[in-house]
Amino acid sequence: MENQQIYRKQCKRYDKNGQSHCLTFSCFKRQVFFQREIFCGYMLEALQLGRTKGQYALLGYVIMPEHVHVIILPNHGIKISQILTTIKQSVSKKALLYVKNDCPAMLSQMMDVQPSGEYHYRFWQRGGGYDRNLRSRDDITEKIRYVHANPVRRGLVQLKSDWKWSSYNAWKTGQDEPIPIDRFVLF
Repeated sequence: MENQQIYRKQCKRYDKNGQSHCLTFSCFKRQVFFQREIFCGYMLEALQLGRTKGQYALLGYVIMPEHVHVIILPNHGIKISQILTTIKQSVSKKALLYVKNDCPAMLSQMMDVQPSGEYHYRFWQRGGGYDRNLRSRDDITEKIRYVHANPVRRGLVQLKSDWKWSSYNAWKTGQDEPIPIDRFVLF
């Protein structure tokens, strides 16, 4: 195994102006970090940060126990890699600080030990996650419906409206709770 090379499939990104994206990324080792409400709050803050930095219009999202789906329309000239950096680094830094200060026993769940013996703490799974370009309004609305139904399909709730970690209720009621959704993109 000395000369064995490990090949990792690279996620291809197609940064095309005017196309929305459905991004999916998972917690380290697909652990259920988002069962902790504080981490869900960090995720919402990160999504809002990307909006306020002018990186994208936020069309929809769902935070599941071990992964996240986000539907966005990047602003002109903004790359998906920039958006992922904003979101994922923001959550990682806050989560790691929280764990070190308030829940140090959880550090072992976040430890990523390298073959060299070096280690790092990770909140997110390595790699960029999954990125799908959405080329039409129908693609976008279908994907928003899909992510909103995810908690029901998984048996976490009976009704989409019962899952508080998604944009479903914001779309349904028109109120921007818990964070604003950029509805104008679809109208």
